[in-house]
Amino acid sequence: MPPLSTALSAVTLDPAALILALAAAIAYGIGLRGAARQGEHWPLWRALCFYVLGIVPYLALTCGFTGAYGSQLRWAFTLKTSLIFFVVPLLAGIGRPLGLARAALGEDGRRRLDAVMESRAMRLLGNAFVAPILGLVLFGTFLTPLLHTYRADPIASGALSFIVPLLGLVLVLPIVEGEGFHRSSSFILLEFVYVFIELLADAIPGIALRLNDTVLDKVTSWPAGAPSWFPSPLRDQQLAGDILWFIAEIVDLPLIILMFVRFSRNDRHEAKGFDDLTDEEMDALAEAHLRQRGE
Repeated sequence: MPPLSTALSAVTLDPAALILALAAAIAYGIGLRGAARQGEHWPLWRALCFYVLGIVPYLALTCGFTGAYGSQLRWAFTLKTSLIFFVVPLLAGIGRPLGLARAALGEDGRRRLDAVMESRAMRLLGNAFVAPILGLVLFGTFLTPLLHTYRADPIASGALSFIVPLLGLVLVLPIVEGEGFHRSSSFILLEFVYVFIELLADAIPGIALRLNDTVLDKVTSWPAGAPSWFPSPLRDQQLAGDILWFIAEIVDLPLIILMFVRFSRNDRHEAKGFDDLTDEEMDALAEAHLRQRGE
């Protein structure tokens, strides 16, 4: 492990991460101003969550120790990538950026936003069936020489710093801001069951990295002048596997809790909708259901 002084003082410049962080901060600030103009009082704690728990850790990961040493150490790069994919979007999502956009926009803007959120692409990404597949595909490439390309190529590394958190945010928003994504209780329940499969799927790349006894990216030695605290390349790969395995598993626990809360709220909303129906409307609904089954 690195000396504490090295871990705290290491700094690098990641232009892609800085651009994304600055754009996100400005966009959220514009949303706060727009919400105030609409007469909406946006909670201060949600804004703090977005900035302090979302943007600050993102910059610390991409421009701090894990960013500075990610090009050399597999475990540092894996720590950075897994956190900005699994954890940072979840924390930033507590700031409810989608809800803030709705509060800041007028009626026409809300309709356009809802149309985008209800599009086929967003509905495909915004459910628990796709998230484990994308995570498995992304981190499955860590079992190939692509891992070295991700680390060594500044363009590839910058692209991942930009794309990975955006992808993670798209995947987590439907769970954190469930009211903006219309799902039936039965569909949410199916997602809730399926997320347990994700517990196993997310672990596969980490387990493979940890248990493999060969260096999978084919870089089997350090360059001259590498610090003495660097682990061996194989041990570096094993540490990367440990980190990926742990983060991918532990982050599913809050997601399961959020999905359960989302299911409970949606179920209460649907139950209230049925309670508000008159007897004639209930009979008509039952008749239409029976007719559909008969067809």
